[in-house]
Amino acid sequence: MQTVLILLDVQNLYYTSRQAYRRNVDYNALWARATAGRRVIKAIAYAIDRGDEKQRQFQNILRAIGFEVKLKPFIQRADGSAKGDWDVGITLDAVDHAPEADVVVLASGDGDFAPLVDRLRRDPGVPVEVFGVPRFTADALIRAASHFTPIDDQLLLAPARR
Repeated sequence: MQTVLILLDVQNLYYTSRQAYRRNVDYNALWARATAGRRVIKAIAYAIDRGDEKQRQFQNILRAIGFEVKLKPFIQRADGSAKGDWDVGITLDAVDHAPEADVVVLASGDGDFAPLVDRLRRDPGVPVEVFGVPRFTADALIRAASHFTPIDDQLLLAPARR
């Protein structure tokens, strides 16, 4: 059975799916698609922690699905700007764990990951499947991927009722 490493850029998926569709990603559906016929060696969801209850409930849902949840605190700078991304953490985990996997799934549209995907495909020679919202996934990342899976209706929660 093929083994898979799943790396989930929660902030990127949240903001791009909200902007493109005004809907949230269905993480159960994403898990099912990414793991079909595969054994998960590691699945990590990277998120920013603002410390509110709704966010804790969401993090618990991710854990129940099977993700290890890594959190960074939300940082509000004095000038009003905010900081909170996991690019380096995702990259380090990818480089550390990809040699153990037959395939890597990266769920993000962030073009900063294109060199990482190139590197993983070259050394250790692991195919990398990218899941992302098409309108907001960098062309360089799509080109670097072994396969691109669009996050669309099949991977989104139903629209909220009003």
